[in-house]
Amino acid sequence: MLFDDTYKTIEGASKGIFRDKGSKFLAYAYPIRSEEEVKPLLLNLRAEHSKARHWCYAYRLSPDRSVFRINDDGEPSGTAGRPILNCLLSADATNVLIVVVRYFGGTLLGVPGLINAYKTASVDALNAAHIVSKTVNDIYEVDFEYLQMNDVMKVVKDEELKVLDQQFDTNCTLKFEVRKISLNQVLAKFDKIDQVKTRYIQTI
Repeated sequence: MLFDDTYKTIEGASKGIFRDKGSKFLAYAYPIRSEEEVKPLLLNLRAEHSKARHWCYAYRLSPDRSVFRINDDGEPSGTAGRPILNCLLSADATNVLIVVVRYFGGTLLGVPGLINAYKTASVDALNAAHIVSKTVNDIYEVDFEYLQMNDVMKVVKDEELKVLDQQFDTNCTLKFEVRKISLNQVLAKFDKIDQVKTRYIQTI
């Protein structure tokens, strides 16, 4: 095996909390698989905590440590999003969004105090989460004629592919998920079947 195709993420949503000088920091951790999932989660938290002062966040996607986004949401630069991200990196957890909602207590905490608060709340949320290992998988679509159905389904069965969607007519399409480490041998089997085309959709 040339590379490790597993990564750590959280199984479900979790919460953490930190208080300092009257300010309250509520951390919410969510498992995510795409950037599109972030905005609805943020909007829900803004609605739920409409009287809060800040909604800072960070998230990672994919095992690549360079794929992330941070947002300080009005806090001094580098005091919120970056400490949240560092918690994800320290835990080696990805496909995770952490949002920290801050209720201001009236006393300024200063840069070190803010960094500590956002970090501690985030660590608390991750500690409350159930961390699991998952494999890096690719999603592909295969197009084929109805006559090739048996050959295609034999590959699906032999390779134990997870079927996500299928449409069987004169022209058929089947969407499947495959562990990245098995991808080349699966595609090679499909290539041997006449009139079959495979198309990459995404990596999850």
